[in-house]
Amino acid sequence: MTTTTPPITLDDVRSAAERLQGVAHRTPVLRSRTLDALVGAEVHLKCENFQRVGAFKFRGAYNAASRLTPAQLSRGIVAYSSGNHAQAVALAARELGTSAVIVMPEDAPPSKRAATEGYGAEIVTYDRYTGDRAAVAEALAAERGLTVVPPYEHPHVMAGQGTAALELVEEAGELGLLLAPVGGGGLIAGSATAVKGLRPATRVIGVEPEAGDDTKRSLEAGRRVSIPVPRTIADGQALPTPGELTFSVNRRLLDGIVLVGDDEIREAMRFAFERLKIVLEPSGATPLAALLTGRAAPLPGRVGVILSGGNVDAARFARLCGADD
Repeated sequence: MTTTTPPITLDDVRSAAERLQGVAHRTPVLRSRTLDALVGAEVHLKCENFQRVGAFKFRGAYNAASRLTPAQLSRGIVAYSSGNHAQAVALAARELGTSAVIVMPEDAPPSKRAATEGYGAEIVTYDRYTGDRAAVAEALAAERGLTVVPPYEHPHVMAGQGTAALELVEEAGELGLLLAPVGGGGLIAGSATAVKGLRPATRVIGVEPEAGDDTKRSLEAGRRVSIPVPRTIADGQALPTPGELTFSVNRRLLDGIVLVGDDEIREAMRFAFERLKIVLEPSGATPLAALLTGRAAPLPGRVGVILSGGNVDAARFARLCGADD
């Protein structure tokens, strides 16, 4: 009988945690009696919106970039991202004394582009509906001798992202369920590896926008399925296909995927702002939306939720949440 070695293990996540100590923030775990009463469970919110660059992505970007050789760092890094990984790689490069080139969609939120440039990165744009961002990055890497740090399809990136769930379990203790957003699958793969490694009985459920259900379809089909590039307010989850490595982990460890609509994401953003006093970007609010809508029911007594990011500018937040009505 043959066995397949998983791309990452709990030890890889722990190694990433050691590497990130003193570099990444150990983000707070928020509690809310109002939320607990609404959903009928004890909820522990891991607030990655307070992470450096405003999202969990810094964990994986720094873990991967910091493991490059001196020769690789001297030539620079290239990455592709709709925004948060872009900022994360740009900051990681600055921390490590190297340069970064970021391939971003032309319609990326202006605040994310400005923040990426603010960390010193060079921006190269493409059309997300007709272009191939990975191909653009690979071409730049070949032309300039750069090393690609992908947003999710890399063991060190996945392991770094998993440190958010590792910290959550260390602080909150036993959880019956973990909810986390799913885009390319790196955060949920790293999180499931950490949580299942520590507490095998914990259920891990991913949350996707209704228009971007590629991972749900892939899990149901038993293979990676591609969909048209999604049009959703959750731009960090607007991907057509799960990653190959991430899917190999998620197919083995996830207990399911639930979907939420754009209006439900807006309501979760509004709830977080008005009742929890925190700002979430659309992708960061999808697990909270799943909780508030009952999509993840039945709930166990103790639930962990990863709020993955808070990078949304004031004007877009107002438009999405109706704050200007």
